[in-house]
Amino acid sequence: MSGEVLMNAGEGGVVHVTLRHTGRLNAMSRPMWRQLRAVFEAVQRRSEARCVVIAGEGGAFCAGGDISEYPGFRFDVEGLRDFHENDVWGGLNAMLQCDVPIVAQISGACMGAGVEIASCCDIRIAGQGARFGAPIAKLGFPMAPREAQLVAGAVGEVIARQMLLEAATFNAPDMLARGFLSRVVPDDQVAAEAQGCAARIAALAPQAARMNKQTLRALKVPPALAGQAQTAIKNIANNALAADPYAYAPSAEHREGINAFLQKRSPVF
Repeated sequence: MSGEVLMNAGEGGVVHVTLRHTGRLNAMSRPMWRQLRAVFEAVQRRSEARCVVIAGEGGAFCAGGDISEYPGFRFDVEGLRDFHENDVWGGLNAMLQCDVPIVAQISGACMGAGVEIASCCDIRIAGQGARFGAPIAKLGFPMAPREAQLVAGAVGEVIARQMLLEAATFNAPDMLARGFLSRVVPDDQVAAEAQGCAARIAALAPQAARMNKQTLRALKVPPALAGQAQTAIKNIANNALAADPYAYAPSAEHREGINAFLQKRSPVF
Protein backbone atom coordinates (compact mmCIF):
# COMPACT_ATOMS: atom_id res chain seq x y z
CA MET A 1 0.00 0.00 0.00
CA SER A 2 1.41 3.39 -1.01
CA GLY A 3 -0.85 5.49 1.19
CA GLU A 4 -3.72 7.80 0.32
CA VAL A 5 -5.12 11.28 0.86
CA LEU A 6 -8.79 11.19 1.79
CA MET A 7 -11.40 13.95 1.55
CA ASN A 8 -14.70 13.92 3.43
CA ALA A 9 -17.28 16.68 3.60
CA GLY A 10 -18.34 17.40 7.17
CA GLU A 11 -21.07 19.57 8.57
CA GLY A 12 -21.38 23.29 7.99
CA GLY A 13 -19.08 23.43 4.99
CA VAL A 14 -16.05 21.99 6.80
CA VAL A 15 -14.02 19.59 4.63
CA HIS A 16 -11.80 17.00 6.30
CA VAL A 17 -8.59 15.94 4.52
CA THR A 18 -6.68 13.01 6.00
CA LEU A 19 -3.14 11.85 5.23
CA ARG A 20 -3.06 8.07 5.62
CA HIS A 21 -0.05 5.83 5.19
CA THR A 22 -0.37 3.03 7.70
CA GLY A 23 2.86 1.89 9.30
CA ARG A 24 4.87 4.83 7.89
CA LEU A 25 3.61 7.69 10.09
CA ASN A 26 1.74 9.04 7.04
CA ALA A 27 4.92 9.58 5.01
CA MET A 28 4.08 11.01 1.58
CA SER A 29 4.43 8.69 -1.42
CA ARG A 30 4.29 9.85 -5.04
CA PRO A 31 0.64 8.76 -5.39
CA MET A 32 -0.19 10.70 -2.21
CA TRP A 33 1.34 13.90 -3.60
CA ARG A 34 -0.78 13.52 -6.72
CA GLN A 35 -3.87 12.84 -4.63
CA LEU A 36 -3.13 15.90 -2.48
CA ARG A 37 -3.20 18.03 -5.62
CA ALA A 38 -6.46 16.48 -6.83
CA VAL A 39 -8.08 16.90 -3.41
CA PHE A 40 -7.28 20.61 -3.09
CA GLU A 41 -8.18 21.35 -6.68
CA ALA A 42 -11.54 19.72 -5.89
CA VAL A 43 -11.92 21.78 -2.71
CA GLN A 44 -11.26 24.96 -4.69
CA ARG A 45 -14.16 24.07 -7.00
CA ARG A 46 -16.59 23.34 -4.16
CA SER A 47 -18.66 26.50 -3.67
CA GLU A 48 -20.06 25.09 -0.42
CA ALA A 49 -16.61 24.55 1.14
CA ARG A 50 -15.95 27.04 3.94
CA CYS A 51 -12.93 25.57 5.71
CA VAL A 52 -10.56 22.61 5.42
CA VAL A 53 -9.02 20.68 8.31
CA ILE A 54 -6.00 18.62 7.28
CA ALA A 55 -4.68 15.97 9.66
CA GLY A 56 -2.70 12.77 9.69
CA GLU A 57 -4.26 9.46 10.64
CA GLY A 58 -3.25 8.02 13.99
CA GLY A 59 -0.61 9.64 16.13
CA ALA A 60 1.35 11.52 13.48
CA PHE A 61 0.76 14.36 11.05
CA CYS A 62 3.34 13.39 8.43
CA ALA A 63 6.84 12.03 9.04
CA GLY A 64 8.25 13.17 5.67
CA GLY A 65 8.58 11.42 2.33
CA ASP A 66 8.28 7.68 1.74
CA ILE A 67 11.99 6.90 1.48
CA SER A 68 11.37 3.29 0.51
CA GLU A 69 10.38 4.40 -3.00
CA TYR A 70 13.30 6.82 -3.50
CA PRO A 71 15.78 4.40 -5.14
CA GLY A 72 13.31 4.00 -8.00
CA PHE A 73 13.69 7.59 -9.25
CA ARG A 74 15.89 9.85 -7.11
CA PHE A 75 19.23 8.88 -8.66
CA ASP A 76 18.22 10.12 -12.12
CA VAL A 77 18.35 13.89 -12.71
CA GLU A 78 15.16 14.14 -14.78
CA GLY A 79 13.31 11.66 -12.58
CA LEU A 80 14.24 13.69 -9.53
CA ARG A 81 13.21 16.94 -11.22
CA ASP A 82 9.86 15.45 -12.24
CA PHE A 83 9.21 14.28 -8.68
CA HIS A 84 9.84 17.67 -7.08
CA GLU A 85 8.53 19.99 -9.79
CA ASN A 86 5.41 18.02 -10.70
CA ASP A 87 4.43 15.60 -7.93
CA VAL A 88 5.52 17.48 -4.80
CA TRP A 89 5.07 21.05 -6.01
CA GLY A 90 1.84 20.11 -7.74
CA GLY A 91 0.38 19.10 -4.38
CA LEU A 92 1.80 22.00 -2.40
CA ASN A 93 0.84 24.61 -4.98
CA ALA A 94 -2.73 23.31 -5.10
CA MET A 95 -2.89 24.01 -1.36
CA LEU A 96 -1.32 27.45 -1.76
CA GLN A 97 -3.75 28.39 -4.54
CA CYS A 98 -6.79 27.17 -2.60
CA ASP A 99 -8.96 30.12 -1.52
CA VAL A 100 -10.71 28.10 1.19
CA PRO A 101 -9.13 28.59 4.64
CA ILE A 102 -7.00 25.61 5.73
CA VAL A 103 -6.43 24.55 9.34
CA ALA A 104 -3.58 22.13 10.12
CA GLN A 105 -4.30 19.67 12.94
CA ILE A 106 -0.78 18.59 13.93
CA SER A 107 0.02 15.69 16.21
CA GLY A 108 3.27 13.77 16.63
CA ALA A 109 5.80 13.84 13.81
CA CYS A 110 5.70 16.78 11.41
CA MET A 111 8.92 16.32 9.46
CA GLY A 112 10.13 17.25 5.97
CA ALA A 113 7.06 16.87 3.76
CA GLY A 114 4.92 17.40 6.86
CA VAL A 115 6.50 20.81 7.49
CA GLU A 116 5.99 21.68 3.82
CA ILE A 117 2.30 20.72 3.93
CA ALA A 118 1.79 22.58 7.22
CA SER A 119 3.50 25.63 5.70
CA CYS A 120 0.68 25.82 3.15
CA CYS A 121 -1.97 26.11 5.87
CA ASP A 122 -3.48 29.32 7.22
CA ILE A 123 -3.81 28.29 10.87
CA ARG A 124 -1.60 25.66 12.49
CA ILE A 125 -2.70 24.01 15.73
CA ALA A 126 -0.37 21.48 17.34
CA GLY A 127 -0.31 19.15 20.27
CA GLN A 128 2.24 19.68 23.04
CA GLY A 129 4.15 16.57 21.93
CA ALA A 130 4.45 17.43 18.23
CA ARG A 131 7.94 17.54 16.71
CA PHE A 132 9.09 19.54 13.69
CA GLY A 133 12.10 19.38 11.40
CA ALA A 134 13.52 18.57 7.97
CA PRO A 135 16.57 16.40 8.72
CA ILE A 136 17.20 15.49 5.07
CA ALA A 137 20.89 16.34 5.41
CA LYS A 138 21.12 12.90 7.04
CA LEU A 139 19.84 11.45 3.77
CA GLY A 140 22.40 13.20 1.61
CA PHE A 141 20.20 15.63 -0.29
CA PRO A 142 19.02 19.26 -0.10
CA MET A 143 15.51 20.64 -0.08
CA ALA A 144 14.22 21.49 -3.57
CA PRO A 145 14.23 25.25 -4.38
CA ARG A 146 10.48 25.93 -4.36
CA GLU A 147 10.02 23.88 -1.20
CA ALA A 148 12.90 25.67 0.55
CA GLN A 149 11.39 29.05 -0.36
CA LEU A 150 8.03 27.91 1.02
CA VAL A 151 9.40 26.54 4.29
CA ALA A 152 11.77 29.46 4.94
CA GLY A 153 8.89 31.87 4.42
CA ALA A 154 6.73 30.00 6.93
CA VAL A 155 9.17 28.99 9.68
CA GLY A 156 11.61 31.88 9.26
CA GLU A 157 15.13 31.84 7.88
CA VAL A 158 16.85 31.12 11.20
CA ILE A 159 14.78 27.99 11.87
CA ALA A 160 15.02 26.91 8.22
CA ARG A 161 18.82 27.09 8.33
CA GLN A 162 18.92 25.07 11.55
CA MET A 163 16.55 22.45 10.11
CA LEU A 164 18.48 22.09 6.85
CA LEU A 165 22.08 22.62 7.96
CA GLU A 166 22.05 21.09 11.48
CA ALA A 167 19.20 18.61 10.92
CA ALA A 168 17.75 20.24 14.03
CA THR A 169 14.29 19.33 15.28
CA PHE A 170 12.00 21.50 17.39
CA ASN A 171 9.13 20.94 19.77
CA ALA A 172 5.75 22.61 19.58
CA PRO A 173 6.46 25.36 22.15
CA ASP A 174 9.61 26.27 20.17
CA MET A 175 7.60 26.60 16.96
CA LEU A 176 4.87 28.59 18.72
CA ALA A 177 7.46 31.03 20.05
CA ARG A 178 8.95 31.40 16.54
CA GLY A 179 5.53 32.24 15.08
CA PHE A 180 5.02 29.10 12.98
CA LEU A 181 2.16 27.75 15.09
CA SER A 182 -1.06 29.56 15.91
CA ARG A 183 -1.47 27.73 19.21
CA VAL A 184 -0.38 24.66 21.16
CA VAL A 185 -2.76 22.55 23.22
CA PRO A 186 -2.53 19.28 25.16
CA ASP A 187 -2.19 16.33 22.79
CA ASP A 188 -5.63 14.95 23.59
CA GLN A 189 -7.25 18.29 22.70
CA VAL A 190 -5.72 18.89 19.24
CA ALA A 191 -8.63 17.47 17.25
CA ALA A 192 -11.26 19.35 19.26
CA GLU A 193 -9.32 22.61 19.01
CA ALA A 194 -8.86 22.26 15.24
CA GLN A 195 -12.51 21.37 14.73
CA GLY A 196 -13.61 24.31 16.88
CA CYS A 197 -11.41 26.65 14.88
CA ALA A 198 -12.83 25.33 11.60
CA ALA A 199 -16.39 25.72 12.88
CA ARG A 200 -15.73 29.35 13.81
CA ILE A 201 -14.29 30.07 10.37
CA ALA A 202 -17.14 28.26 8.63
CA ALA A 203 -19.70 30.35 10.50
CA LEU A 204 -18.27 33.56 9.03
CA ALA A 205 -18.73 35.03 5.56
CA PRO A 206 -17.27 32.51 3.06
CA GLN A 207 -16.81 34.96 0.19
CA ALA A 208 -14.93 37.35 2.45
CA ALA A 209 -12.67 34.51 3.59
CA ARG A 210 -11.80 33.57 0.01
CA MET A 211 -11.15 37.20 -0.91
CA ASN A 212 -8.96 37.67 2.17
CA LYS A 213 -6.87 34.67 1.15
CA GLN A 214 -6.49 36.06 -2.37
CA THR A 215 -5.36 39.41 -0.95
CA LEU A 216 -2.93 37.87 1.53
CA ARG A 217 -1.45 35.69 -1.22
CA ALA A 218 -0.90 38.74 -3.43
CA LEU A 219 0.67 40.70 -0.57
CA LYS A 220 3.32 38.09 0.22
CA VAL A 221 5.56 39.57 -2.51
CA PRO A 222 5.64 43.37 -3.07
CA PRO A 223 4.23 44.12 -6.54
CA ALA A 224 7.44 45.78 -7.70
CA LEU A 225 9.42 42.61 -6.93
CA ALA A 226 6.85 39.95 -7.76
CA GLY A 227 7.99 39.39 -11.33
CA GLN A 228 11.67 39.27 -10.39
CA ALA A 229 11.09 36.88 -7.48
CA GLN A 230 9.00 34.47 -9.52
CA THR A 231 11.46 34.56 -12.41
CA ALA A 232 14.36 33.85 -10.06
CA ILE A 233 12.80 30.81 -8.43
CA LYS A 234 11.64 29.43 -11.79
CA ASN A 235 15.14 29.85 -13.20
CA ILE A 236 16.62 27.94 -10.27
CA ALA A 237 14.05 25.15 -10.42
CA ASN A 238 14.15 24.76 -14.19
CA ASN A 239 17.94 24.83 -14.57
CA ALA A 240 18.09 28.13 -16.44
CA LEU A 241 21.08 29.11 -14.36
CA ALA A 242 24.57 27.63 -14.24
CA ALA A 243 23.95 25.24 -11.35
CA ASP A 244 21.25 22.61 -11.84
CA PRO A 245 19.58 22.07 -8.43
CA TYR A 246 18.87 18.43 -9.33
CA ALA A 247 22.32 17.54 -10.69
CA TYR A 248 23.14 15.82 -7.40
CA ALA A 249 20.76 12.95 -8.26
CA PRO A 250 23.45 10.32 -9.13
CA SER A 251 25.97 11.56 -6.54
CA ALA A 252 27.65 9.17 -4.11
CA GLU A 253 26.46 10.99 -1.01
CA HIS A 254 22.86 11.02 -2.23
CA ARG A 255 22.97 7.25 -2.75
CA GLU A 256 24.77 6.72 0.56
CA GLY A 257 22.25 8.75 2.56
CA ILE A 258 19.21 6.95 1.20
CA ASN A 259 20.79 3.49 1.19
CA ALA A 260 21.98 3.92 4.79
CA PHE A 261 18.47 4.84 5.89
CA LEU A 262 16.94 1.86 4.15
CA GLN A 263 19.63 -0.43 5.57
CA LYS A 264 19.08 1.03 9.06
CA ARG A 265 22.68 2.15 9.54
CA SER A 266 24.47 5.46 9.96
CA PRO A 267 25.55 7.09 6.69
CA VAL A 268 29.21 7.71 5.98
CA PHE A 269 29.65 10.93 4.01
